Amino acid sequence: MSKSKRSNPPTLQSSNPLTLQPSNPLTNQPSNPLTLQSSNFVPVNEPLIGEKEIAYVIDCLKTGWVSSAGKYIERFEKEWAAYCGRKYGVAVCNGTVALELALSALELPPGSEVILPSFTIVSCLEAVLRNGLTPVLVDCDPKTYCMDISDVRRNITPKTSAIMAVHIYGHPVNMDELLDIAEQHKLMIIEDAAEAHGAECLVKGTWRKCGSFGQVSCFSFYANKNITTGEGGMVLTDDDEIAERLRSRRNLCFGKEERFRHEDRGWNYRMTNLQAAIGCAQLENLDRFLARKLEMAELYNDGLKDLPLQLPHVEPWARSSIWMYAILLKDEVPFDANEFARRLRSYGVETRPFFRGLHEQPIYRKMGLFKDLTLPVTEKIYRRGLYLPSGQAITNEQIEKVIEAVKKCLEER
Repeated sequence: MSKSKRSNPPTLQSSNPLTLQPSNPLTNQPSNPLTLQSSNFVPVNEPLIGEKEIAYVIDCLKTGWVSSAGKYIERFEKEWAAYCGRKYGVAVCNGTVALELALSALELPPGSEVILPSFTIVSCLEAVLRNGLTPVLVDCDPKTYCMDISDVRRNITPKTSAIMAVHIYGHPVNMDELLDIAEQHKLMIIEDAAEAHGAECLVKGTWRKCGSFGQVSCFSFYANKNITTGEGGMVLTDDDEIAERLRSRRNLCFGKEERFRHEDRGWNYRMTNLQAAIGCAQLENLDRFLARKLEMAELYNDGLKDLPLQLPHVEPWARSSIWMYAILLKDEVPFDANEFARRLRSYGVETRPFFRGLHEQPIYRKMGLFKDLTLPVTEKIYRRGLYLPSGQAITNEQIEKVIEAVKKCLEER
């Protein structure tokens, strides 16, 4: 990674790109916008929106193509599928429904088991449950935070029908091993690449993009992703029949010859042309966005290397996109991630916690799921980890401010 000392992120089509003011702070309970506008506050994420995005959206508005039809949807689907090395792309309204739709299109045996990591967002588990399938949770690798492949092997049973491979914080799952497992046991793979736009994995000596694996792969284009459509998602596949099911089921399974005759169940999961227009413009700058992410990571690595923190690890078979700069407090630090976040907030730095393991979620315990299940790595990193501001609009000066805040917080024992 280069050691550029540029003080600002790369500009796009304009010398004054529009950053959302102050951009979605991406919290469950949004912070006070007046506070976020302060130059002393570093939000955890700000997307970078340029003139091309605005121009494409204006084109939609002027031509009237503002809903779920229009040239940008088809273009975005084709270009994103091609970027990931896939045959088909089916755009949907968000990443959560991408997972639900993908599992639906696979038509797995009812009640069969799907193996997935506990260390991930709740959307993954809900997609399994809402398709009438049985979730089986596994622990994560302590370095990459992705699913532990050895734990996957241990949990395969005659009832297992699929594995959901979830790439975490920009680092891919070891797909070389996982594909061998799937082939050996005749299992399907659902790839959740929502956090891995542009990341790559070495498989059988060839570098392949995340999003190119398994029967289906799913993406989110939420505001904090490497490219955004505000909300939005997509399912990719190389299978003709699966692609046709995806298109039909995202659109209420309207009949081809008689529109209001329904032969199957479907949902309104469509993406709008307005969203796709933003995605097309964002995709034009993805290489630049990815380069900036690596530059951010290098600045953080240099500034935090001597502190009692576990910094992002990249395996030799992976090319991580470092979607979010995730750090873990080492055991010698006498406080947890919650206290760390509170201290950083006092210095004007916003953070996000690591995922609470799905097996520890109260709702699933109430449902009688995962009783007595313990996953030590997932449980530990949830309590000790968080990620630092990593949005496209962050400046080098802001990164330096974050680094100094981290140092001060760790000095306060």
